Amino acid sequence: MALANISLRFKFPPLQSSPSSTFNLRKPSSISCSKPSSAGDDGGKGADDGASKPRKLSEQSSWEVKDSEGKDYLYRLGAESDNVNIAVGARAGMIDDVFIGDFLGKDSDIVFDYRQKATRSFEHLQGDYYIAPTFMDKVAVHIVKNYLASSLNIKIPLILGIWGGKGQGKTFQTELIFKTMGVEPVIMSAGELESDRAGEPGKLIRDRYRTASQVIQNQGKMSVLMINDIDAGLGRFGETQMTVNNQIVVGTLMNLADNPTRVSVGQDWREADTVNRVPLIVTGNDFSRLYAPLIREGRMEKFYWQPTREDIVNIVSRMYEKDGISRKEVVSIVDKFPNQALDFYGALRSRTYDRSILKWVDEVGGIETLEKTLLRRKRTQEIPQFIPPEQTVEALLESGYSLIKEQKLINETKLSKEYMKNIDD
Repeated sequence: MALANISLRFKFPPLQSSPSSTFNLRKPSSISCSKPSSAGDDGGKGADDGASKPRKLSEQSSWEVKDSEGKDYLYRLGAESDNVNIAVGARAGMIDDVFIGDFLGKDSDIVFDYRQKATRSFEHLQGDYYIAPTFMDKVAVHIVKNYLASSLNIKIPLILGIWGGKGQGKTFQTELIFKTMGVEPVIMSAGELESDRAGEPGKLIRDRYRTASQVIQNQGKMSVLMINDIDAGLGRFGETQMTVNNQIVVGTLMNLADNPTRVSVGQDWREADTVNRVPLIVTGNDFSRLYAPLIREGRMEKFYWQPTREDIVNIVSRMYEKDGISRKEVVSIVDKFPNQALDFYGALRSRTYDRSILKWVDEVGGIETLEKTLLRRKRTQEIPQFIPPEQTVEALLESGYSLIKEQKLINETKLSKEYMKNIDD
């Protein structure tokens, strides 16, 4: 191999002088071996330039490309918690084939599949259900307006607050609309709005919001972030204490409403780091318990849902249609139990199963053998068949009277007064 730019120096020590010597002292000498410089080189100047200028990996490499802040890709990769190597996607040609494998497919993104566990699909909703036209119009318009926000020259609230009495079908009607429109939502509950770690619920909301945005961007599906029973998690009832997480969650929702395309989950802010606008729907019973600036106009559009008698009859008719109960009989049942929520009529049908279930328990061997029958059976064995009872108006009315009796007992018999008689009302 030819030598290039190599300098070798040999130093010889001076000879020892003696009185009788007639030789002169030898000076140190050196031998230099180097490649002849080209005509265009400037001698030492070219060598200095080569030492000061770092060598690039490749002329086409994007790893060393600087962004507007002068940071390269490796710096961003380490600075952003959600942008690790596997988050780019386990795609063929992008990472080593050893980490892909044929069983995952040549174009599989394992991390994105994991992230999408937060989404909800509604394959379990089989059958013909009734959706109230007023409810359908309100939810559909809110979703469409938010997806057209960039082209509409109006202020569009990000949040739709659906509130009303208990058991009126707010969540179920919304899920039916999602299935009809092909929306794949990310659904949260009030139980996720509190944590033993400060700031965790707020971060969870922002993370779920970004997940819904990724559904829009990567799957090409409409998505919505939905929070059920928000007043149970953020409402102030009597002497309820406001926690740090309550304040952070309220502030997070207000910030989302004001900046729906700039959402951070902990990484540094970047000008190009924007997400898709995701409509946000919340349900509750009493929004007067919420922080007033959160529900103000411009941030939240309120919709009070109180089904009319016609809505109740239509919904219950579809519910009992497969049991052979006619619409006329449904009207008589609704008139027999007025001022009841929609879930009351669903509970009627559930209560009629009680006697049939007790009969089935006796047929399979009694209460003592239930553990073996339900859990410890062999894999090849099936649970004994249960035959549903035949629904009749008389059985439904009997169940209704039983439920009404229990409601009255709860309202009239307040055992807490018996336990604490020394406490005034």
